[in-house]
Amino acid sequence: MFNRTRRLRSSQVMRDLVKNIEFSLDNLIYPLFIEEGENIKVEISSMAGQFRLSLDRLEEELKELKELGVKSLLLFGIPKEKDPVGSQGYAENGIVQEAIRFIKARYPEFLIVTDVCLCEYTSHGHCGVLKGEELLNDETLKLLQKVALSHAKAGADIVAPSDMMDGRVKAIREVLDENGFVNLPIMSYSVKYSSAYYGPFREAADSAPSFGDRKTYQMDFRNSKDYLIEVENDLAEGADIIMVKPGMPYLDVVKGVADAISNPVAIYNVSGEYSMVKAAAANGWIDEEKIVMENMYAMRRAGADIIITYHAKDIAKWFKRGV
Repeated sequence: MFNRTRRLRSSQVMRDLVKNIEFSLDNLIYPLFIEEGENIKVEISSMAGQFRLSLDRLEEELKELKELGVKSLLLFGIPKEKDPVGSQGYAENGIVQEAIRFIKARYPEFLIVTDVCLCEYTSHGHCGVLKGEELLNDETLKLLQKVALSHAKAGADIVAPSDMMDGRVKAIREVLDENGFVNLPIMSYSVKYSSAYYGPFREAADSAPSFGDRKTYQMDFRNSKDYLIEVENDLAEGADIIMVKPGMPYLDVVKGVADAISNPVAIYNVSGEYSMVKAAAANGWIDEEKIVMENMYAMRRAGADIIITYHAKDIAKWFKRGV
């Protein structure tokens, strides 16, 4: 006698009956790159199907996303001018602040998440204030407070600090609460590794550091024991949602986080993962739709409640057609 596990795989109806992982558009957040200027819709060369958009070209994108059923957006800004302290990141009329107002005025039903960091706005490309080539942690916290508060005032639904400064969740929670935004959630990039998978994003957001790297503040992927410290710190400081970034190569970490906490867990299916799938599909080496859906279910199976992915629009189109 042996266990015939194939009995429960005998037909599509049977497989659908016994599956225990659900996946829908409700699980997805779609990133958008908003560039300061006019009449800009430029495809990102390393990210097929992804664009940098100015506000006057954003409406067509929002209309399509609404029709497809994509409900949540993550905004990144690309300013015209940069300076050593990233002042356009917290300017009242900064590109992300204006984009929030633009979207909320026309499509208030979208849930807007904003990336809280300075790397897209600093002339040196690092995620905070520098003294020589040293990134100053506590001085950076004050600027991150300004960024988060400016996003909240503009109408953001969730703020998402991605800088990896120690204590930034506490600092942001304090300034939000002091200004009446006690119910605004923080989705923290708690477990963010220093990764080569970010390469295409740095082209998309003009955020590559002008010197060195970010290994003194982003996490070392050779260490398997420190991620829970980051998670515990951020939860104690007031984080509502915990994110792991990158996605697919770090499913062991997602699983570890999901098993350890009760808060929602997000995963960022990053630019390098997206670009590899797109490139392989363009060469006819893989079936893009099948690969993407397998990846989505893998991330859900590992414990991710929320998936930030550039594939969201394609997935929505496949759902409309019937996956």
